[in-house]
Amino acid sequence: MSQRIRVALAGAGAFGIKHLDAIKQIAGVEVVSLVGRTQQATVAVAHQYQIPHVTTELTEALALPEVDAVILCTPTQLHAEQAIACLRAGKHVQVEIPLADSMAGANAVLAAQQQSGRVVMVGHTRRFNPSHQYVHRQIQAGAFSLLQLDVQTYFLRRSNINALGQPRSWTDHLLWHHAAHTVDLFAYQCGSPIVQANAMQGPLHPELGIAMDMSIQLKAANGAIGTLSLSFNNDGPLGSFFRYIGDSATYLARYDDLFTGHDQQIDVSAVDVSLNGIELQDREFFAAIREGREPNGSLAQVLPCYQILAQLEQQLTAR
Repeated sequence: MSQRIRVALAGAGAFGIKHLDAIKQIAGVEVVSLVGRTQQATVAVAHQYQIPHVTTELTEALALPEVDAVILCTPTQLHAEQAIACLRAGKHVQVEIPLADSMAGANAVLAAQQQSGRVVMVGHTRRFNPSHQYVHRQIQAGAFSLLQLDVQTYFLRRSNINALGQPRSWTDHLLWHHAAHTVDLFAYQCGSPIVQANAMQGPLHPELGIAMDMSIQLKAANGAIGTLSLSFNNDGPLGSFFRYIGDSATYLARYDDLFTGHDQQIDVSAVDVSLNGIELQDREFFAAIREGREPNGSLAQVLPCYQILAQLEQQLTAR
């Protein structure tokens, strides 16, 4: 592979565009193929970002010899199958969260990765947001020990609409998508595996067939606890909000902004080369490819998160 990394991006929707904007800021990386659901909409995005190849079939992009790596921003239900296809084609792959919507799917990707030897990274962006990086460095330095993490993940999605206000071709999921962020972040910040997990959910949506409200409790081996409240019914501020309670401080993280427990803002501008978590995530993916190493957020590192999600799903379906 040349020093320049050539990428195929699959999924020209809201999150795919976030990656396209991020990649523009990264030297030595070029998007050479864009894969979308419909030709007309995909051509329009490709024209905007000057991407030379457009297709509605991932297999066509994988057949391009110049493609070194793939970023999958496709519907959740396709992630495992498409990641395996990328690996079998000899491509490195970054899968947007979640890796899969079942443990069987996650294990199948792991088997394909072990056989291919290619880099597989999963888009657990919280590992890269400067606000969470700041807290992580405090923990690593021994200046802060996490006792409790409280997280609220709230949206208003009573119909199947994406972040751009457009109809979705697939159904989002509180457990396998949105809870995955926090389950992984909790274990990552604790530096300790999750040993206990409980979940409750509200009624299923009559048309979407998913729970619209959910509550999750976590406990790490080191004694730290985590609580997560999720809702697609929230008529108010949208997004995820984090309260880190520790032995020496309290931190409030609101995406890339960080505050003390007394709501005094902390400057995180010097934490990394960008304030954009997606850009930092993509930089790590490409650096791992160039350096031939395991990335932060590798398949092996995030697999325990999916084991916990599978356990929680079993709890919820058994009730």
